Amino acid sequence: MVHRRHVDPGRAIRCGSREKGGDDEPPDHALGRSRGGYGTKVHLVCESRGVPLSAEISPGQRHESMWFEHTMDAVRIPRRAGPARRRPRRLGGDKGYSYPRIRAWLRQHRIRAIIPKRIDQGRRQEFDREAYRARNVVERCVGWLKEARRVATRFEKLALNFLAMVRLAMIRRLLRVLAAR
Repeated sequence: MVHRRHVDPGRAIRCGSREKGGDDEPPDHALGRSRGGYGTKVHLVCESRGVPLSAEISPGQRHESMWFEHTMDAVRIPRRAGPARRRPRRLGGDKGYSYPRIRAWLRQHRIRAIIPKRIDQGRRQEFDREAYRARNVVERCVGWLKEARRVATRFEKLALNFLAMVRLAMIRRLLRVLAAR
């Protein structure tokens, strides 16, 4: 005797999507080809002492500037009293963030941009080189983040799980900084 069970196709799709990460999971799992090979980009915002404040991930082929607003909206700067600030006073970035859209967003939110102009953008601007040198803190923070084995090798298939590992590494960094005080 053959027993057949009726499966509602709508229910199967809903259950299957939950197993694969749900609605928040990008279809490409934040994996893509770039000049460096097949991988994921981690977009990071950190404060002046190297404490990470926010991180987002994207496929390797997507440009950094496409994730700027999304990453900045996730920033929460704690204060001793009152609600957390959402915006830094100034922001340093490399030439990959030198776009009119990003500069306009920074002006609108009253954030001083410390971003050098690209060669193809015409005339030079007044640029604070001394403040730009402090941007190496971000590069050191990224280097530290890549020392976390689970982040460096990306064992997780799902982007949400990988982002969770990045955020756990950020928490670990924060705890180390707080313990050193």
